[in-house]
Amino acid sequence: AIRPSPDRVRETLFNWLQTQIVGARCLDLFAGSGALGIEALSRGASAVTFVDREPQVGRHLTQTLQRLGAGGATVKTEDALRFLERTPQPFDLVFLDPPFASTLLQAVFARLPQGWLAPEAHIYVECPSDVPMPPLSPGWSVYRSKQAGQVGYHLLRVTTARIRSAE
Repeated sequence: AIRPSPDRVRETLFNWLQTQIVGARCLDLFAGSGALGIEALSRGASAVTFVDREPQVGRHLTQTLQRLGAGGATVKTEDALRFLERTPQPFDLVFLDPPFASTLLQAVFARLPQGWLAPEAHIYVECPSDVPMPPLSPGWSVYRSKQAGQVGYHLLRVTTARIRSAE
């Protein structure tokens, strides 16, 4: 039931991110195949936290990352919203590619500003092209947006002034 981001979508996304990815701390919140986080690591991200609620997916990701010798990778087998209830740690880049039939984006959008975003963070959102994104949190703006078939993909930018520190 995993739907990896299409190759051409990933290529466009990482072209958009080429100046932000090196050294970035990333969160792949609905990791699935791990394609986005693995690509980030291969392009110089310093760390990626992969979160997926399915134990089988978590085991597969762990094995894949070990086989690739991917340093800086952490796999958490946990529900995305439960993960966001933890003590926050700021990320430079957050990948959000939830199951297309879910309505989780609005709840995730509400929790990310509570200490999960570094100053000037970027948030990547992938969703069905015929479903509008939930309203953006204050201080967020759409930086880039495209469509490929039934996939809408958007890169959001966050301004420093609207981020609450993780005190």
